[in-house]
Amino acid sequence: MQELELESEDLQAALKELHQYVDITEEDLKIIFKIALKHAKERIALKIPVSDVMTKDVITIKKNAGLHEAAGLLSENKISGMPVIDEENHVIGIVTEADILCMAGIKSDHTFKDILMHILGEPIPRRKNCETVADVMTSPAITIKPEADIREVARILDEKRIKRLPVVDEENKLIGIISRANIIRFMRKQ
Repeated sequence: MQELELESEDLQAALKELHQYVDITEEDLKIIFKIALKHAKERIALKIPVSDVMTKDVITIKKNAGLHEAAGLLSENKISGMPVIDEENHVIGIVTEADILCMAGIKSDHTFKDILMHILGEPIPRRKNCETVADVMTSPAITIKPEADIREVARILDEKRIKRLPVVDEENKLIGIISRANIIRFMRKQ
C-alpha cells in the first residue's frame, strides 16, 4: 500500500471547497492530517475479523432431529447451543440447553433450584408437541459475516443476551461459529 502524502495544492483545494475562512495554517493542517491518518491506521490495524477467531468445525443439527439427540450432542460436546441447519447447510435457527430445558417445563429464566427439583423428580408440566428441534429452536438465528469485527460480535452478544453467533457466507451457509469463549481465548493470547 502506497503511503499517502499531502501536498500544499491538496490543502488549498480542500480549504477552497469549504467555502469559508478557516483560521489555521497549511502547516498546522498537515500536522493534524498526519496525526489523524496515524490514528486511522491504528484503528484499522486493531480490527480483528471474525474469521480469525471463530471455530470452523461446528456441531450442528437438523430441525427434524429429536430433542433427545439434541441434548446428547450438547452434552457430549460440552457446548450450550448449536446452529440448526437445512440440507444445503443454511442456518435456520439455534437450539440451546435453555430451549431443551424449556421443553421439559423449566422456564428460560430458570434457577439452579428449579433444575435440581426437576432432576429429583418434582413434577413439572411438560409442553405439548415438543418432540423435535424445530419445536423449540430460536428462529431465525442472528448471524454474522466472517469479515465483521469481533467488537461487533461482542456488542451483539451483549445486547441480545446470547452466547454465540453462527458465521455465514453471502448465501447464509454456515462456515463457523463465534462465541464469548472464542473471544476470551483470543484476547488471552494477545
